[in-house]
Amino acid sequence: MSPVVALHVPVEAPMTPAADRILTAATTLFYNRGIHAVGVDSIAEAAGTTKKTIYDRFGSKNGLIVAYLRRRSMQWRSLVIGRIEEQSPGHDQALAVFDATDEWMDSWVRGCGFINAYAELGGTEHPGVEVIVEEKSWVRELFEYICIAGGYDDPHFLAGQLTLLHEGSIVTRTAGAQSDASSLARRTAEALLAPDDRMAR
Repeated sequence: MSPVVALHVPVEAPMTPAADRILTAATTLFYNRGIHAVGVDSIAEAAGTTKKTIYDRFGSKNGLIVAYLRRRSMQWRSLVIGRIEEQSPGHDQALAVFDATDEWMDSWVRGCGFINAYAELGGTEHPGVEVIVEEKSWVRELFEYICIAGGYDDPHFLAGQLTLLHEGSIVTRTAGAQSDASSLARRTAEALLAPDDRMAR
């Protein structure tokens, strides 16, 4: 797994102050109320602008949804990569992903915005689905990169296990209302990452 892929952070295209206000307002509304439940009128009101300005800047509501998901991806990846770059390859970096997720979820109490968006958009040809799938694939790719760097045997399989733990902990913490889900997932990951599981060098 190439670090260029695993450590890639999407770059947001430059935008006008009005566009930034619109996207900021949409981010709050889409996450808190749901994508389908929020209309362009509500976004315009929250951003202090007009529907015409929204269409001028983003083309359509669908374009704004894609921008919302891409900004969320950029912010999330920046947090995670910042945390793992502070740690040693392998064991410590993998656990840092779980720590970053725990920190992230403290601010986003309705769960994973990508899972929530997929619940509304999945099974359609909406362009936002591609962004969601890309984001979830990135988590698996990141774990695989970390496991390779840490010298683990069968890093692809271990990355799959860690990804399931990671994603499951988010759902269990929020929809399952189990406040200890994050710590349990981290402890389980630590067991999977025990030194005995690394291949001899």
